[in-house]
Amino acid sequence: MPRTADHGARRAQIIDGLVRVAGRDGLHAVTMRSVAAEAGVSLRLVQYYFESKAQLMNAALERLERQSHERWAARLEGLEDPSPREVVEALLAEALPTDPESRAFHQVWTSYAVLALTEPSLAAQPFVDGPDRLERRLTGVLADAGVPGDPAMEAARMLALAHGLGTSVLVGRRSPESATEILRHHLDALF
Repeated sequence: MPRTADHGARRAQIIDGLVRVAGRDGLHAVTMRSVAAEAGVSLRLVQYYFESKAQLMNAALERLERQSHERWAARLEGLEDPSPREVVEALLAEALPTDPESRAFHQVWTSYAVLALTEPSLAAQPFVDGPDRLERRLTGVLADAGVPGDPAMEAARMLALAHGLGTSVLVGRRSPESATEILRHHLDALF
């Protein structure tokens, strides 16, 4: 009897290979061949699942975003009837590279952002959709909480702060604990 392939698992294996290459060597070092070698599969198999490098990179970004949302949901599950402040703090805490998983996400996302500066086709892809969804969700939480001022403006400001702090953690300028303390300070003033 012929084996049936688990296509989802194969795609995940290949995407995880991309994340490891990008996390170790940078997104500029990602090739279909380097991903195949890292994932332990043939180049032909990578090409079977992903027609182009851009398609593979977008799939990786989407997977990393889903994993980030799953970690955020797990943070919220640990709280009994979370307040709006706790929801916002959990979201912003996930926006910081504080562990290997979130660090990989931020390394790839930041590398992708830099690459999108010179490759407009990348900026038009799902790359911008993730931050937009995050900002809308944060805006909704802030609006429901009755935070003073414009909830959309405050959501944009908080995400800009979190992304800036995340970059400073990635480059070693700030510790994850220091970045978290700054976010909490901002939330204390807001709530």
